Amino acid sequence: MHKKTKILLCSVGISLMLGGCSGMNSANNNQESEKVKETQAAPSEESLISVQDYTGEGYALPYGKETDKIADESLDEIEEAAIEFFKEKYKTDVTVHNVVGAKDGATVFVESKGEPHFYTYAVVPIDELEKKVMTEKIWADEFQVENAIKGGLYHMIFNEEFQQLDDYLETLAAEGQVTGKTKDALQNVGGHGYMTPYYFIALTSKEEAIKPVYDLYISNPDESTENLRNAYEEGSFNPENFKINIQLFMADKQAEPSEEIFNQITKELEEMDSIPKGTYSFSLNDNFIDKQSSEGAKDNSLKRGFPDYIIKE
Repeated sequence: MHKKTKILLCSVGISLMLGGCSGMNSANNNQESEKVKETQAAPSEESLISVQDYTGEGYALPYGKETDKIADESLDEIEEAAIEFFKEKYKTDVTVHNVVGAKDGATVFVESKGEPHFYTYAVVPIDELEKKVMTEKIWADEFQVENAIKGGLYHMIFNEEFQQLDDYLETLAAEGQVTGKTKDALQNVGGHGYMTPYYFIALTSKEEAIKPVYDLYISNPDESTENLRNAYEEGSFNPENFKINIQLFMADKQAEPSEEIFNQITKELEEMDSIPKGTYSFSLNDNFIDKQSSEGAKDNSLKRGFPDYIIKE
């Protein structure tokens, strides 16, 4: 496990912070996202770091200064509790990457081992007065964790289609003009389901096609990919309920987001027919990320999204 990262952030709840700022996990999250932005100060020069250098260092949650110190003294206990929690409740082996103090608790960032692959988090309550870590009361946002697993299952059963998308984005990055987040950043402060350096998957609560796949996985985690794929209900799929959020950064520290590159990628995404079905958003940011929130979106970012998503049906 990496050493814990330290910092301060806007005063919003953990589930909002991790589920609302960067994605759309439910129909209400667009509104929640706006509320978060209102309470969050614009990134200052001091809080910005080149995306290639960002590992999650500098990230934190509201009112976490004291709980951070208490959690620091019980890292082994917290790690053990988180591993046991995900194994028992979600039949999934996880690696604990980071623990960050928050109001009345500590957020534990984990990554699944093997497939389905995803990042998520749990919360261990902390009694500040007693300076006590209550690992027996560990909990997680069920909607968030289930969606993380469902996103990983989507990637698993539609591996060929996702490989097309991954190859395309990796080729773009290899050309040297754009880049994505580091793997360390995803591990230490990701927590948002199936993620790569270039995109993350978000499902709304109305996404039904993957539900029987999830139920089969939870009942038998060793089920074959073929059987999981066969459980998928194609007829229930609605692209509006399955979102793939692509976020790229300029590789050059001095570069503003390029209109030419943005338009080229947008056009190529529109024309592709071999990538996964769903609703795509795309944003191109400059080279810097706010280390306090791990967000790259700024006033100068170029965006294609609501209400003009790229839809693949």
